Amino acid sequence: MDDLTPAARPLLTVRLGSERVRSLLDEVIPEYDVHEVHELWVPAGPEPAYEAVMAVTANEVRLFGPLMSLRAVPSRLRGRPRSRDARAPLLTGMLKAGFVDLGAKPGSEVVLGAVGRFWSPTGNLPLRTVRTREDFKVFAEPGYSKAAMNFSVAPQRDGSLLRTETRIVGTDAEATRKFRRYWWLIGWASAAIRRSWLKAIRRRLSLA
Repeated sequence: MDDLTPAARPLLTVRLGSERVRSLLDEVIPEYDVHEVHELWVPAGPEPAYEAVMAVTANEVRLFGPLMSLRAVPSRLRGRPRSRDARAPLLTGMLKAGFVDLGAKPGSEVVLGAVGRFWSPTGNLPLRTVRTREDFKVFAEPGYSKAAMNFSVAPQRDGSLLRTETRIVGTDAEATRKFRRYWWLIGWASAAIRRSWLKAIRRRLSLA
């Protein structure tokens, strides 16, 4: 049987000169049950790359709309359609949808998170009662998962390494089991969206 107790993982660090700096993602969710990481080199320095991260829209992320529409089918069948402005910055839209701003280092890293029952076909919306970084960190009510996602940029060669990591941890063993089953079904879609997202950021930089 799998060990369902979250284990501390090696901390993600970013090298700045001779220093090693702990990431914001490590500060808000240092232990996790499931995670994924995707990276892509982009032809721009960290500051314009970070600006592109903050500005890219849902329309630019080619797989975002189709895959999220598929995920929303149960809600639409129950008469609860979800609307989003596909022309607005995608991260801004996520905050309006109930995600929480978990911190940012302008030009380097931004982190968003949410608490919910993501495996539920119709009840998977973020908890609106979790409004701040501190709310997110201390939340421990059984039956939920906490998810956090970051984008980070760092100098590499004549451009930057763009990286996104997603981490999820359950608040109890049953929530962890449910989320792992759900992840087995949708993990491929999450990975596809993340890769499409990084490519959209690179396209935006190439056209700038």
